[in-house]
Amino acid sequence: QVQLVESGGGLVQLGGSLRLSCAASGSISSIVHMGWYRQAPGKQRELVAATTSSGTINYADSVKGRFTFSRDDAKNTMFLQMNSLKPEDTAVYYCNAWILVPGDYYGEEYWGKGTLVTVSS
Repeated sequence: QVQLVESGGGLVQLGGSLRLSCAASGSISSIVHMGWYRQAPGKQRELVAATTSSGTINYADSVKGRFTFSRDDAKNTMFLQMNSLKPEDTAVYYCNAWILVPGDYYGEEYWGKGTLVTVSS
């Protein structure tokens, strides 16, 4: 059974930094797509950063220049380095991945349970 587990959230002051991690576990053949999303109170879930089919990273305009997506394929792990944090970055952050398991040629989308990031002013 495939699981995504986030870690690294917490409380940080305006201008601070956090690094989120998301580890995929289970019987995994390959991870086709990975990304981070967030949902602030009373708002819809939105894209933060995600891989594209061309291999580049797509960032939300609101985080460009402040957040950096990275991945360690050997460990099936992705990261989100968040710098210059603002109160408007406060949200639950979710990792997302499209994963193939052995014998599966199409894949399935998985979500983590989320990690809370709170930025105080």
